[in-house]
Amino acid sequence: MLDVSALKDWLHRGLPSRDKLLLTLASIDQPAKLADLRSRSEEAGFKLPKKWNLSDVLGKSGGLAIRVPAGWELTDAGKNYLRALGVESANGAAVQIAADLRKHLANVQNATTRAFVEEAIKCYESKLYRSAIVMSWIAAVDVLYREVVANHLDAFNTEAKRVSDKWKKAANADGLSRMGEADFLDRLVAINVIGKNVKDQLAIALNLRNGCGHPNSLAVGGNMVTSHLETLLLNVFERFSA
Repeated sequence: MLDVSALKDWLHRGLPSRDKLLLTLASIDQPAKLADLRSRSEEAGFKLPKKWNLSDVLGKSGGLAIRVPAGWELTDAGKNYLRALGVESANGAAVQIAADLRKHLANVQNATTRAFVEEAIKCYESKLYRSAIVMSWIAAVDVLYREVVANHLDAFNTEAKRVSDKWKKAANADGLSRMGEADFLDRLVAINVIGKNVKDQLAIALNLRNGCGHPNSLAVGGNMVTSHLETLLLNVFERFSA
């Protein structure tokens, strides 16, 4: 039910001991002995405190976990409980996307960008798909703004002024944000920060973000979000230093 890479994140959240043990159980596909729980949690970077009486904690879980001859296992109630926490989406492609985003997150130094990416990951794992799309786009634009400010600001202002005499020279990310995001992408192509094919894909992501950011009847599913996040991951997060 839960991949080890996703377990790493869950075990380092401020959750009670019961939830951390249930999550660890969810990462083991068979009944687990106490030694298995300790080994798996250490594999995920979290050493279970010695003061925790694991059997007592699980025994008092209200039937979320039960002890069978081969060890401890989650009940259907326990699995449903974890799904309510947002664990259900942590499988297959969702695990990989979340893990890749988290890998990028570890290298993000800017606090603002880091907060955007972290919130997008949490929304994705909780199946808050529209929110994940919006937050990940904000994070991507933030990365692009910082790339321009750090390395292309003069060229950007020159091109923006060539296109429109009304453009007021930008000195920072706030100045860049005065331009519409679609036009911003066009300027990036013109100064060779991104290519036209990349721009076309980012424009699709922008349109999806616009659809998710306003009340409407647009239906959004997990595969759509996965594609959106992968586009941003490959063409923005992994390409530009944040």
